[in-house]
Amino acid sequence: MEQHEIERKSFEIIDSLLGRHSFTEKELAIVKRVIHTTGDIDFGKELIIHPEAIEKATSAIKAGCNIVTDVNMVRAGVREKALNTFGGRLYCFVNDEGVIKESARTKKTRSALGMQKAMPELNNGIVAIGNAPTALFEIVRLIKEDGLKPALIVGVPVGFVDAAESKDELLKIDVPYITNRGRKGGSPVAVAIINALIILAEEEGLHLL
Repeated sequence: MEQHEIERKSFEIIDSLLGRHSFTEKELAIVKRVIHTTGDIDFGKELIIHPEAIEKATSAIKAGCNIVTDVNMVRAGVREKALNTFGGRLYCFVNDEGVIKESARTKKTRSALGMQKAMPELNNGIVAIGNAPTALFEIVRLIKEDGLKPALIVGVPVGFVDAAESKDELLKIDVPYITNRGRKGGSPVAVAIINALIILAEEEGLHLL
């Protein structure tokens, strides 16, 4: 069976397992890609999509916004060439020399400090956090205290320490987000959400031709 046929069959199975739902067509595109990536049908119940998230994100992508990730694993999976066609760029500062030195000095995580360094790229940009709760906490702080205004926060860090708590803080702020409650998440989830949004932006662009 060829790759595209496997994917088509997979999405058919996901449709059958989801059953009745209240997702819009665009929300469903994101949910299905997350389930396809993770093999976890529970994301059909657990993913939380802010009412303005998709419109804000696809508009920002089409306008050439930048995307900042918390770790290189997320960056590696994003469809960077497709993002570049809109004029946007992909950033991850976790291995930036200045960030590494500041982390050693302050004992703060590189992921959190990378969010600080990314601030110039993030007004009307997109944040994709799939690994580090500290990065999500920092983004929330920057929004509250420094007036950062991203178009969208994808906040799906994974783990047993602070992952659920960081998502709870995200849900308290008035900025478009896509997240879930609890410990589940991870880089593949963040990648699936971002790539689904890029595909939606591409499809919207084609409709204008």
